[in-house]
Amino acid sequence: MSEPRQVVIIGAGVAGLTSALTLLTNSSDTVKVTVLEAASTVGGQIRTTPFAGLSIDEGPDAFLARVPWATQLASELGLGASMTSPTDAHASIWHNGLHNIPGDLMLGVPAKVRAFATSGLISPLGKLRAAIEPLLPATTDTDSIGEYVRSRFGNQIQERLVDPLIGSIYAADSDNFSMAAVPQIASLTASRSMLLAAGKARAAAAKNPAGPIFATPKRGIGALIELLTQRVTALGGHILTGESVSAIEKENTGYTVFTSRGQHRADAIVIASPAKPSSNFVRPLDTRAADLLGQWSHASVVLITMAIPASQWPARLKGSGYLVPKPDQRWVSAASFGSNKWAHWRPDDGSMILRVSLGRDGLEVLHFDNDKLINLALADMKLHLGVDMTPSEIRVSRWAESFPQYRPHHFARLAELEHSLGSAAPGIVFAGASYRGIGIPACVQQARAAADATLSHLATLHS
Repeated sequence: MSEPRQVVIIGAGVAGLTSALTLLTNSSDTVKVTVLEAASTVGGQIRTTPFAGLSIDEGPDAFLARVPWATQLASELGLGASMTSPTDAHASIWHNGLHNIPGDLMLGVPAKVRAFATSGLISPLGKLRAAIEPLLPATTDTDSIGEYVRSRFGNQIQERLVDPLIGSIYAADSDNFSMAAVPQIASLTASRSMLLAAGKARAAAAKNPAGPIFATPKRGIGALIELLTQRVTALGGHILTGESVSAIEKENTGYTVFTSRGQHRADAIVIASPAKPSSNFVRPLDTRAADLLGQWSHASVVLITMAIPASQWPARLKGSGYLVPKPDQRWVSAASFGSNKWAHWRPDDGSMILRVSLGRDGLEVLHFDNDKLINLALADMKLHLGVDMTPSEIRVSRWAESFPQYRPHHFARLAELEHSLGSAAPGIVFAGASYRGIGIPACVQQARAAADATLSHLATLHS
């Protein structure tokens, strides 16, 4: 029998671990998989740890359930019976007070005039400007979400509806974010009127209700990583933490991956690490690919988790939380009322689990120490909610350069990157949040595709 092919996966987030699982599941007898992770733990931006007697996520707390990839992975790992979805508590926008996010929206884009006509978020002049959208001529092609939406609906719809919702997902400034990276909005630009296109899309979706929008394991998203790690290891995969990749060099019969602890031979490589730091170890293979990777932008955020005693939490605050439009932001960009949002996030003493987000593309906060960040968050919460809060427990989670920013024409740059590196170094593929979608389902989908491409490449090699 011929020797097994060696595959090195760089990055042990959900994309890297899912790539490893897929490779080992489909070819455990013919492929050996080594996953290299620079950090001391696996999971990337996914982390679930004890807080206030519960298991509370420090990063994402759910994934989109109306696309199949993450849901299928959870079922494959045996989590199907333990999945849960958010309550029906409503979310709000803060603009001189809390306003319920209107219905009849598609990621902030109105699907009916009533979506903004009856909302206190939009001024009378803003409503008039938005209402003429179906009468406007087609907008000149642009790949900036903000530029396109402003041209259709005016500034207020963009700044108070679309941008807060996009920003809450991507930590982004949607004026400088690729339309093509958000297919729910990009699909609306094929018609002259976004409002009419959104209305048709909403009507079509209503005919085939798809169940809950979001889902999560009851013990947290970290359960995905825990079970992925166990399954990869059980199938013979090697996961090495604290092993930072410094360079990849092409050899006659494959590649050598140099790390902080040694080196690994590879017949194929999956790069499932963030784009910008990946540029350094790609440079020995292809300077153009390295230059392109180095141009990626990544936003940093801080997530502060607080337990607010029941005696301090106003009974009127029954929603799931709120978003803050950029013109209204000081430091806090969003607040999630976790115990209202999730039935399993309710401490026995009745405290409110609160998760407060600070920082985004264009708003740096990591230079502040923890005490300063907590004070900024509490000051903003008092401004927004009119309440002084003294948390009984606090946790600060720092996520440095955790949100890749898909600038306009992102996918053209990605195509150039993959073409350049593919010519210089066949058998190296990308997967993960920097490339074709940041959400967990998108990362799982990319991981499956990367594993399939890797197996196809290995099949072309001579025994």
